[in-house]
Amino acid sequence: MGDYKVPVKYLLSHITKLEIIDAPKITTKTIEIGSKYSPDFVCTPFKYTLGTMIESIEKGSNVLIQAGGGCRYGYYSELQKQILKDLGYDIVLINLVTAGITDPIKIYKELKKVTKINIVKSLYYLLITKKMVKYMDNIDDYIRKNIGFEVKKNSFIKLKNKMLKSFSKIKGYFDLKKQYKKYLNEFKQLKINKPNNPIKIAIVGELYTIMEPFANYFLEYELASKNIEITRFTNVDYLLFRKSKEVKKMLKKNRDIKYKMGADASDNICRTRMLCEEGYDGIIHIKSSFCTPEIGAMPIISKICAQYKIPIIFFSFDAATSEVGIKTRLEAFYDMLEMRRSK
Repeated sequence: MGDYKVPVKYLLSHITKLEIIDAPKITTKTIEIGSKYSPDFVCTPFKYTLGTMIESIEKGSNVLIQAGGGCRYGYYSELQKQILKDLGYDIVLINLVTAGITDPIKIYKELKKVTKINIVKSLYYLLITKKMVKYMDNIDDYIRKNIGFEVKKNSFIKLKNKMLKSFSKIKGYFDLKKQYKKYLNEFKQLKINKPNNPIKIAIVGELYTIMEPFANYFLEYELASKNIEITRFTNVDYLLFRKSKEVKKMLKKNRDIKYKMGADASDNICRTRMLCEEGYDGIIHIKSSFCTPEIGAMPIISKICAQYKIPIIFFSFDAATSEVGIKTRLEAFYDMLEMRRSK
């Protein structure tokens, strides 16, 4: 999922004796394999992750580690484990999050079955990994706001790849902190040609489709190519360490939203109102097909945007989504925002 393989690989390579294999990059073949063995009406992340699991097994993996979510996805590991067993694969599948709950003791016991684990050492590297995720997400936020205005093409991406390579080889906590400050400074030194008041678009929606670029057809890069400042709140640092408190605050402020709707639905509804009040030019809502919480949130989000007269466009992604269709609708949305600006 995105670039998060870097901190995960760093953590596992330091706390276990296992050989860590990079999961293959997601391709159309991955989706075809996942779709072939998945239930028809299951949401798209199930198909992506199942396809990746099968490709990883064929690459040599016999231990798979998965992080579920706070919706149906939190239960998918059990079904995926059964599908892999039916296909004749003899593997160990460890789920880090079940039904939205992380149980460190359970994870420790599961990992202990396949490798030796030192608790003190694990806690130290867990702290480094947590900080690495936060630093990566901070840098990504800066990139989204500025990549659309870079003077030299691909300067942000090249520097980001260099940073990720450096992060994967850090020697400890203080080395990580040093590398972060160095690269943050380098990002700020990159030349940009940004107007005082650029078109600003925020992205809300289902977490996997937002954070895995292949799942949304690299939507953020497409927006950046049109000189747009992009905002999104959903990242791993937010989901694991800040979401619970922030959602409680937002629900307290938005008293007319009385019920939690599962996964990120209530979060996205509150965020939409906040973005409208902050005067964003437009909002993009993206989700995977058959994502029940977001399907429930969409009419409410649409109503909020109508009240504030803020344009919104909805994208739903699955294995059969047309990339051309996405780009055409995005182009029309952007043209409309420019016309509104000119008025």
